[in-house]
Amino acid sequence: MQKTSARLLALLSLLQARRDWPGQLLAERLEVSPRTVRRDVDRLRELGYPITATKGPDGGYRLGAGTELPPLLFDDDQAVALAVALQSAATTGAGIEEAAARALATVRQVMPARLRHRIDALQVTAVRPATRPNPQADPQVLMAVGAAVRAREVLRFDYAQPEAGAADAPPRRAQPHHLVTWGGRWYLVAWDLDRDDWRTFRVDRITPRIPNGPRFTPRELPGGDVAAFVAARFQGSEGPGDWPCRGEVILDLPAHVVSAYTRDAVVEELGQDRCRLVLGAWSWPALAATIGRFDADIQVVGPAELKAAFAHLARRYADAAR
Repeated sequence: MQKTSARLLALLSLLQARRDWPGQLLAERLEVSPRTVRRDVDRLRELGYPITATKGPDGGYRLGAGTELPPLLFDDDQAVALAVALQSAATTGAGIEEAAARALATVRQVMPARLRHRIDALQVTAVRPATRPNPQADPQVLMAVGAAVRAREVLRFDYAQPEAGAADAPPRRAQPHHLVTWGGRWYLVAWDLDRDDWRTFRVDRITPRIPNGPRFTPRELPGGDVAAFVAARFQGSEGPGDWPCRGEVILDLPAHVVSAYTRDAVVEELGQDRCRLVLGAWSWPALAATIGRFDADIQVVGPAELKAAFAHLARRYADAAR
């Protein structure tokens, strides 16, 4: 009986590893006859695993999806990866913290001691700013929006706006293309049918309307890369991959000090205590203020708009000092 149980677990692990398995190949891997493989497949079916027989010259088996979730089998690395991902669930903004904690407790309970020690040695604590907690997206809304993306169906939804008077706004209609996360929030990238343009919608503000609209043929996303597209939108740029305002300065600071506090910047060492910084921002005053946070003398290389922004901030700061 013990040998049969071990063989069943080995068979289940193989079936989970790839989509289709020829019966003869399974028999060779398990070192049994094809008849024994058929009997073991029947035993797994009795335990609730939806295994279908595939037709063809070789004949074989496929582990499919059923109506209930049967017991799953993970190897050591998969189990550890699952536990780490569940501990990090609080940072996703998907509102699944409690369910993830229960799932982690369930997985940990059945782990062998050697794996529990590995998991317990890595405790992940998700920390969010106390002053501006990100709104959580409803998991059901995420599922509904994701289903519309996958089915390529027009999404009809109410969209909550922070400004006054937006409660009476008509429903939005959009062709959903991607669900993305940015800064701890979930966003839908979609073609807005009423604005005739690409838009990003916060999922925590979406209330889907049922049913969805008709199916559509997906449009080509500008640039073809959703990550670059979303990054450009949050940088305030219409084109992918760059800030609308970019300037160059020379700072009297070592390059390694400046590079430690910049993102998406080019830092070039010009000497022991001098470097060139090329940086972008969504506006010229914002760029000047970002550079001004370095406690160092600044020489503006260009452009003229950056010099004007420094002069503008200098007057503003002088007024504030008075």
